[in-house]
Amino acid sequence: MLLMPKLSATLLLCASLFGASDAEVVTFLKKGIGANPSISNLKIEITGKQAVAGMNGWQAYFTNMEADVKQGSEVRHVSQAGTYFASGSIIAPELLNVKTGERLNDMVAPAFTNSYYAKANLISGEATAAHKVAIFSDPLCPFCRKFVPEALSYMAKYPKTFAVYYYHFPLAALHPASVSLTKAAIAAEQNGTNFDMSKLYQVEINPDEKGDQKILDAFNKTFKTNVRIADLRRASVVKQFEFDQKIVRAMMVNGTPTLFFDGEKDNKKTKYKDVKVK
Repeated sequence: MLLMPKLSATLLLCASLFGASDAEVVTFLKKGIGANPSISNLKIEITGKQAVAGMNGWQAYFTNMEADVKQGSEVRHVSQAGTYFASGSIIAPELLNVKTGERLNDMVAPAFTNSYYAKANLISGEATAAHKVAIFSDPLCPFCRKFVPEALSYMAKYPKTFAVYYYHFPLAALHPASVSLTKAAIAAEQNGTNFDMSKLYQVEINPDEKGDQKILDAFNKTFKTNVRIADLRRASVVKQFEFDQKIVRAMMVNGTPTLFFDGEKDNKKTKYKDVKVK
């Protein structure tokens, strides 16, 4: 269930602030969002903020919201990260560049917390390497299939320069098969397979496939493994999968591939190429 679209409509009707301290932003959001009678037990916290490049005086506020939302007779607890922009007496849930068409919500992101660099997500390089690169990807995303293997192959050549951390982000609505495919990759790694993440992008499967066995047959054929359906449901596999999705939400990643270079979002995905390597 998405909370934010319900809230944005309310905010647009009353989008004026009187001096944006953190406390005032939270109070304003609570007032606008709390006006929805379907929302109760609302909690909002600001998890970070960032000046918006090229937008003098504008700040991006990163928030985490929790609430109970009533739909019919059902009440569900919803937790959702979001971004709001504030400048002087104005607050907005979205900013667009009319010249370039860029959505500025996609250009900003919270800083990458050190605790997110988990050992299980390190796929190449040394943890003490000069630069940390975090990659969020769906192996069935067409652009990922072109970009990610080349980027991984390049950075793997320089283990003292790049520590590469990989986070599975299957876009289930677009590529249903990617969910089981990524769980198979996690299972294979945990089973001790000498796993080359680049090969994951060579698995030939219909992105719309929903049959686990067909997906596993294609995976095992590519990797010469014997991952089984039971492995996809193993507690340790589910735990790693859910950890990756937690980081996706915390970093507000909404597309693939997404890269962070030394803790900052790399929208052009080229910073690793600018590093002088030896």
